[in-house]
Amino acid sequence: MPLALCCVSHSPLLDLPGPDRELLDDIGAALDRAAEFVREFDPDLVVTFSPDHYNGFFYKLMPPFCIGAAASGVGDYGTHSGPLDVPADLARDLVESVLDAGVDVAMSMTMEVDHGTVQPLQRLLGAATARPVIPIFVNSVAVPLGPLRRAAALGAAVGDYLAGLGKRVLVVGSGGLSHDPPVPALATATGPARERILHGGTMSAQQRAARQEQVIAAAREFASGSGQLRSLNPDWDRRVLAALDDGRLDEFEDWSNPWITEVAGNSAHEVRTWVAAFGALASQGRYRTTVRYYRPAPALIAGFAVRTALPQRDLDSTSRRQP
Repeated sequence: MPLALCCVSHSPLLDLPGPDRELLDDIGAALDRAAEFVREFDPDLVVTFSPDHYNGFFYKLMPPFCIGAAASGVGDYGTHSGPLDVPADLARDLVESVLDAGVDVAMSMTMEVDHGTVQPLQRLLGAATARPVIPIFVNSVAVPLGPLRRAAALGAAVGDYLAGLGKRVLVVGSGGLSHDPPVPALATATGPARERILHGGTMSAQQRAARQEQVIAAAREFASGSGQLRSLNPDWDRRVLAALDDGRLDEFEDWSNPWITEVAGNSAHEVRTWVAAFGALASQGRYRTTVRYYRPAPALIAGFAVRTALPQRDLDSTSRRQP
């Protein structure tokens, strides 16, 4: 049965005051095209590769990869709060298959996911619980980070398992591209911020509101050309997208983590979710991207991109059936 792919950037600022209407409408139109692609594919199952922003994973135990056999949204930035529809038996089987393939992955029976996972589900499917979903956490923020090639290996192992399910599976990658939002760092965080990234804990409504205001203020400052955040790098973004469009996943094998941070920002490491998702699709042969969108969006503190893709054989088959 076929696999399909949709990778999107995410940003809490899509649903917060600040960005101008033209930007939101432009990005919204691209997301609508991706949502139409998803509707036409009509998946039986969704598998997401996504990061976390110290809402579900903390330094008390920070795995490079973790598959959720049960998961709930934390409800940050107005996203879905509560359980997701996770098929536990399939998720556990996936863990065993990935381990058998030589990729070390953790499993969680109480995974908590934030806007990085939930926002794409809501935008592409209409609701976070619209389809059964297996969430896969890919650490993209908390150093030390594994090499980018391991994300590709994870994706290939996941893709091999999904291809044998007899289901229509949509693979989603969520994150990136170049961006450097105000996320606490282990090397510099102090006080409550350091305590949170070390030990976690449930945030109160007041704490979430304060965090939201900090993000809005940082985005306004960044969009005005001031502040301490690292600039977006559209050239790097386009290089990433070109490699993915062309199926050149081997290009990422030698990209070092310090170099990615230097040229594209601390949170540019979220591209490993895209590399994993494309690795899953590429495990079944050549593919072709269809919906293609990119725009540097300082008001969102992100190089914002959308890609959808299908295996080349499926596109060829569709073409032959058309009169």
